[in-house]
Amino acid sequence: MDEGKIQAERREHDENATKQRAAILGVQYVDTRDFEKDIPLARDIIDNEAMYRGRLVPLRAGDEEVPFQFGITTQTPQSLVQSMQQDFNSRGQNIQFVMISGSGFKALMNRFDPPKEVIYDDIEIAREGDSDTISGVSQTLNSVGTDQVFDYLIDQADKLGASDIHIENQRNVIRVRMRIDGALHPVAELEKDRYRVIMGALGSRANISSAADGPQSGHMQKEVTNEHGTHLLNLRVETVPTMYGQDAVLRLFNFDESLLQLDRLNIPDKQRKEIDEVVSHPRGMVLMVGPTGSGKSTTLYSMLNALNTSDRKILTLEDPIEYGISGISQIPVNTTGGKSFADALRSVLRLDPDVVMVGEIRDQDTAKTAIQASITGHLVLSSFHANSTSAAFSRMIDLIGQNPIFSSAIRLVIAQRLVRRLHDETKQEYEPDDATKEWVRDTLKDLPETVQKPNLDTFKLWKPIPSDAAPFGYSGRFVIMEQLVVNEAIQKFLRGDEKEFHTELIEAAAKKSGMTTLLQVGVLAALRGETTLDEVNRVI
Repeated sequence: MDEGKIQAERREHDENATKQRAAILGVQYVDTRDFEKDIPLARDIIDNEAMYRGRLVPLRAGDEEVPFQFGITTQTPQSLVQSMQQDFNSRGQNIQFVMISGSGFKALMNRFDPPKEVIYDDIEIAREGDSDTISGVSQTLNSVGTDQVFDYLIDQADKLGASDIHIENQRNVIRVRMRIDGALHPVAELEKDRYRVIMGALGSRANISSAADGPQSGHMQKEVTNEHGTHLLNLRVETVPTMYGQDAVLRLFNFDESLLQLDRLNIPDKQRKEIDEVVSHPRGMVLMVGPTGSGKSTTLYSMLNALNTSDRKILTLEDPIEYGISGISQIPVNTTGGKSFADALRSVLRLDPDVVMVGEIRDQDTAKTAIQASITGHLVLSSFHANSTSAAFSRMIDLIGQNPIFSSAIRLVIAQRLVRRLHDETKQEYEPDDATKEWVRDTLKDLPETVQKPNLDTFKLWKPIPSDAAPFGYSGRFVIMEQLVVNEAIQKFLRGDEKEFHTELIEAAAKKSGMTTLLQVGVLAALRGETTLDEVNRVI
């Protein structure tokens, strides 16, 4: 989905929330999108500082017959509204208050008080071997004001849709790289004196020390504003000391509760039905597996959002909390301080939750506690590090042994990856060579009957063609999933009926029951022209 559409949906979400709030407070709601860019400004009624402080703006200057009109927000103090009412009435003037969204307030304030800072060039991502762009961006970054360089980096990363910013100390320079659509790209080389500025900003905002002699984890938030409105970025910060200073990685979580929807993940019908079945009968255990950055959290949060109704109590245990969701009790667990998810889980089960999400199962104690919780009427969602669904079972058996309780608790295991999507306007069709054709046929030879098989004699593939709109020929990423629904054949391995078990045996049983593997799902996406075989192999 393009950025403009996402921003428009964020704004729509903000307006709907404001409209609901206005109805509760009994205040007239006004959508400013129709006029905020060109309404004549009612100046000299109230100064900019008072507008910022009270989170309100004048929309119309009044006279003897027409009341003054002010747009207030959900953050405007009620006491201010009352004192203004008295003040205007004492002068024989009428005043009217209407409620506008936070985004509308910011858009109007940008006209009352236009930003005065210098507008720097946007960062461009260099193509392979393009040192001129890196040099140009480095020049821009080194010219950005000292107090703005940190914010500028984050704003630009958000604009580019980056998931991580890597700040790496080298002997003479600081290298900045950004991960975009899952691939790491060099962005710039900063002068060494910028290190102190960036670490100072990180230290104060993410609560980490620039003098620490060990790895640190921190968290911060930043409000980012662009032409489409304002949204909140959650940033997870990890630092580690190196030979030339602290290297830092900032992971960007573009928080927008309205975007955490299963419908947005474009999950194929068969797999979506399996997830819906779990969501409609919330009990047992669901595991998400995959490497860091494969979108596990987004899928888990989207499932939580689908379960988030007024008749359910939902608790999460997280290290750290990546997205804040209203209606769910989220509990941070600092596992670096010696506390484990198992300890926290035992405590929260006393609160009688219907659904619990455990950030990650890392040890035997957490695994056993989560399994115990899932057979006593709770739905337990968690993530687990494994490459595939069958490998997850092998690892879990290694962790807790063949276990009848686990076999009856576990309902679904999802392995997922994010692959880059080919840019439709520029991708180019080509005829694959014989070796590639043979490999594709071999990979898809045992597809389950429920999956529509493409013609493997005449298929074509596509390759990325770089353009200004898509410098690497890709645009965005999409989820590919392998889902293993636990049935009797799989339960036999888990409870010990089958003495011999390993990943290949479990996968063979799952495929017999209709599972499509991650590799097969990826290859099918490449045959549809959504991605490339190179990308599928890179990710899987």
